[in-house]
Amino acid sequence: MTDIRFSGLGGQGIVRCGLITGKALSLFDNKHATMTQSFGPEARGSACSSQLVVSDERVLYPYIIAPQILVSMSQEAYEKYAPELLEGGTLVIDKDLVKLKDIGKNINVYAVPSTRFGEELGNRIIANLVMLGFFTAVTKLVSAEAMKKALPGLVPERFLDLNIKAFDKGYDYGEEILKKEK
Repeated sequence: MTDIRFSGLGGQGIVRCGLITGKALSLFDNKHATMTQSFGPEARGSACSSQLVVSDERVLYPYIIAPQILVSMSQEAYEKYAPELLEGGTLVIDKDLVKLKDIGKNINVYAVPSTRFGEELGNRIIANLVMLGFFTAVTKLVSAEAMKKALPGLVPERFLDLNIKAFDKGYDYGEEILKKEK
């Protein structure tokens, strides 16, 4: 079983990250997944998160206890949720928006300029898809094919090609990072 928390600010597509990943895992990668979400009353601009419990078997308890994987797209979310990350866990951040503090706990850190890449592709709103591509590459938890199959119905049809391009940008960047590590 793997617990994942996507975190950031309302308006960054954090809940959509959880929806896409859960759909990809459940429908196209033959896994079981549950998703919960939380956000402040202000919604846009306040801290929010979506949590996934992923398993090869039926998920009996739908809430995460402590994430093995934390994705943070804002400083506020990082500071709020990083202390919960399990020892030996994986932290994935937007390197332009999150400044690391001493995290200890033998954490594997991966950083991508997802917002900057979104802007370069024409719209910072697709930073979440850049992040999902990067997340997919560095965690190997879900296949890239499943993630792309999950997009229709969860992103606006007229922006599907742009979202796939953003996903590919993040995925390719993640693959480059992994090659450099070896």
